[in-house]
Amino acid sequence: MHSMLAEELLNHMIPALQVTDSTGKAAKWLEEFHVGQLPVVDNRQYRGLITESDLLDYDQTEELLSQLTLGYADVHVQHDQHFYSIMEIAIQNKIQLVPVLDEQREYMGVVTVGDTLAALGQMPIAVGQGGILVLSMDERDYSLTQISRYVEENNAKILSAHVAQDESDPYKIRLTLKLNTPSLTRIVATLERFGYVITAQFSGATDVGEGEQDRFDALLKYLSL
Repeated sequence: MHSMLAEELLNHMIPALQVTDSTGKAAKWLEEFHVGQLPVVDNRQYRGLITESDLLDYDQTEELLSQLTLGYADVHVQHDQHFYSIMEIAIQNKIQLVPVLDEQREYMGVVTVGDTLAALGQMPIAVGQGGILVLSMDERDYSLTQISRYVEENNAKILSAHVAQDESDPYKIRLTLKLNTPSLTRIVATLERFGYVITAQFSGATDVGEGEQDRFDALLKYLSL
């Protein structure tokens, strides 16, 4: 089964800019590739993201990117991190793409939000149409039949499920569930009561906290980009 790790989701169509490139080239590529950010590297060392707003401050199109103060230098994932880590970073930083680094912290490429969602499958297209849960557990505790029963006891169904190794703990697995309901509160409570650990959730329900609703709204916004 596809594990949905960062290295498997790299978008090879989106290039990186070098620090020796000009702001004019950066502006042209942002327009050409229809993105709001592009990674900047020094050889293979990741230096940050150049954004459309960065370029608004520079009238000289021949100024080199090495002369700019780049943001997002610490915004990246490792090659073996799960798709949810990518989504979390993208949403927290309001970016469309997330740089991926290898063990030597050298640049490998980017993963876009759209590619990440495609790996999961079709997501809710409007608030209130569904939700996502991410669970972490020991492999011996994994039983989709049992988990489905707990979900269905709360009048919901699992539409899709993906299993991958939990990158934060090699002895655990991570289960990502897409549900047919945005009302996750009771489902989460039931699963937690039986010892399951919920590490992340996306929901369009109105009874979630303001931060959770903001994250879901941001996710839906990315879907339209």
